[in-house]
Amino acid sequence: MFWVTRQSIHGDFIVINFFALEGWHLAELFQVKCIIAAPYFVPYSAPASFERQFKQSLPLLYKYFQEAPLNMVCWTDITHWMWALFMESWGSWRNDSLNLSPIPFTDPVTNLPLWYMREESPLLLYGFSKEIVECPGYWPFSAHVCGFWFLPMAWQFSCNKCKELLCGNASNSGGALCVNHAGLEHFTMGNSYSSLPIFIGLSSIVAESSEYQASALHCDSNLLFNGRLFCFSGWLFPKCAVAIHHAGSGSTAAALFAGIPQISCPFLLDQFYWAERLHWLGVAPEPLRRQHLILDTDNASSINNAADMLIGAIKSALSPEIKAQATRIANKLSSEDGIGEALRILKERVLPQIES
Repeated sequence: MFWVTRQSIHGDFIVINFFALEGWHLAELFQVKCIIAAPYFVPYSAPASFERQFKQSLPLLYKYFQEAPLNMVCWTDITHWMWALFMESWGSWRNDSLNLSPIPFTDPVTNLPLWYMREESPLLLYGFSKEIVECPGYWPFSAHVCGFWFLPMAWQFSCNKCKELLCGNASNSGGALCVNHAGLEHFTMGNSYSSLPIFIGLSSIVAESSEYQASALHCDSNLLFNGRLFCFSGWLFPKCAVAIHHAGSGSTAAALFAGIPQISCPFLLDQFYWAERLHWLGVAPEPLRRQHLILDTDNASSINNAADMLIGAIKSALSPEIKAQATRIANKLSSEDGIGEALRILKERVLPQIES
């Protein structure tokens, strides 16, 4: 989020995602533009009764949105994502802390719609690919699908020596890591293994206690770096046979771009959407359920059943059909530049307004 002073410059703006809606209200307070940038589809939808209740409670405001001119905030924007701005919790915060009208787009004194002051439909940048997500025609006019967003490789490593070797040395075409992390390189590229490693990353699972982790790490001599090496997935995933993950937007995008099969186990929010989408695209078997990886009971039968499910998913993911489809999808994505497209849109839509 980009914060501005109360005496703002005309060109300032705030960028938020769908989990930082307070930024929208702060942008209204500071009278600056608010831009939404999200690497995932809207992770929530309006209740089925929202439109009916809104129309009954705020008939004039409902009319205000229904009659909005082209390119101005309209009912399509509200139903797509802006409905959450009208939750009661935001209303009390707006009124008590920001001294704004409790209801957006209304006068703080009369509570009537701001008929004399229309706002442009907020720019919405999605950081995923049209090759992966269907973009229906009823989305807001201001929604733009840019392609997946990936940070530069130089920003992705916790080890400065590895970063220098991979990003600052043109002769390092093999992608060698530093001496301290040669174990990881040997693990992923060593000739002593008959097959590629399988990546497992389930960051949505609540971490165990530090005492439990310390005990587990002490007992396993094969663990590398005690889980403390932050490694660029764009470097790691192409060296893996399969990626098993929680179906977060970042892991999903990285594995799609790497062209490897995936196995998903969603836990919350948009992860269920991505998991089903991966299966529909043909780059992953059916998603695993939470109980397949996190057992409610630790008896032998439950463990064996969960192991069988995981083994079956791995075998399915390694099928020639899924591997070939993952490669095809990666080839389609290889020409996309999500960051570049987002910057182009910002330059086209925002800079002219700043300069005018």
